[in-house]
Amino acid sequence: MRVVVEAASLNVTSGGLPRYTSELTLALARCFPNDDFVLTSDQPFAMPPNSPANLQRGGGPRSAAERRWWLWGLGREAGRQRAEVVHGPDFAVPYLPQRASVLTLHDLSPWMDPHWHQQAQRVRRRTPVLLEMGIATMVVTHSESVRKQALERFRLRPERIQAVPLAAPSWMAPVEAKPVRRYFLFVGTVEPRKNLPALVEAWRELRREADVDLVIAGRRRPDGPELGAEKGLRLMGEVPDGQLTELYSGALAVVYPSFYEGFGLPVLEAMQCGACVIASPGLKEAGGDAAVYADGTASLLAAMRHAAGHPEWVADYRQRSLSRAREFSWERTARLTYQVYEEARKRFEN
Repeated sequence: MRVVVEAASLNVTSGGLPRYTSELTLALARCFPNDDFVLTSDQPFAMPPNSPANLQRGGGPRSAAERRWWLWGLGREAGRQRAEVVHGPDFAVPYLPQRASVLTLHDLSPWMDPHWHQQAQRVRRRTPVLLEMGIATMVVTHSESVRKQALERFRLRPERIQAVPLAAPSWMAPVEAKPVRRYFLFVGTVEPRKNLPALVEAWRELRREADVDLVIAGRRRPDGPELGAEKGLRLMGEVPDGQLTELYSGALAVVYPSFYEGFGLPVLEAMQCGACVIASPGLKEAGGDAAVYADGTASLLAAMRHAAGHPEWVADYRQRSLSRAREFSWERTARLTYQVYEEARKRFEN
């Protein structure tokens, strides 16, 4: 099989979307060495590091018409690449259904609260049309909960949409970390949906009784909440991958209080590094029984207070995290995604 994957997400320097595109295509190429996977975009992007020979870079627009990428350019490049399947990993596929296509629907957040994604007007308009008109042959979500939401909202046939869970990168593992000060950790894009003001408020209350910092690592989106400098609050911005494992490993607990997530990849990343995880209830498909779930400032405060005062409890959840992380792998994600490609090709041909 020859698959073209749209790679504009690799132009973003951090976050779940570039992680998904990079790790998935690397795993696909390694699991299926007799198939070819081609990354292409109308934007500049870096190839995933250590790409196998069958993970290749395609071309971009070749004419003014092809700069209308989703209407003309991507489809024409897929034709030049002799692709059997086109995968759009970011809410879109080519507008003209000339070959089998797979659309990844990460979550329904663009349609849930306009304040969460102020720049998502194009997704809000375009994606429902691609889904409801059947232009996307198959659809991938990362959780059963998002799959059910999509079935209800977009009136999809159940057989057209499959839930394929994510995983933490295989290179993530616990490392020996001896932080100078104890800290809670959040990793992710600083944006309205992540509910960071509630986390900061809970930490402030806890700091009155426990000497513990709060570290927030991740790029700030322009519409993200303003988090001013204060004692004990460390705003690290984007963090290189090599530093993430140490941050996760050294944290008293990783806290992920998001209002809503399609899966919650940082939860699994933290667990693969052996971190105790406190998360919002919507992330149970990722965390299972290995995370502590807290909803709202008071609940976050109670969980963080318990972590600060009970090291044996934290140690127990660290072990639970490691066990939970072993249930997921990018190889499994790649093989399940490949099955979706096969189904898309079959459906398109019929």
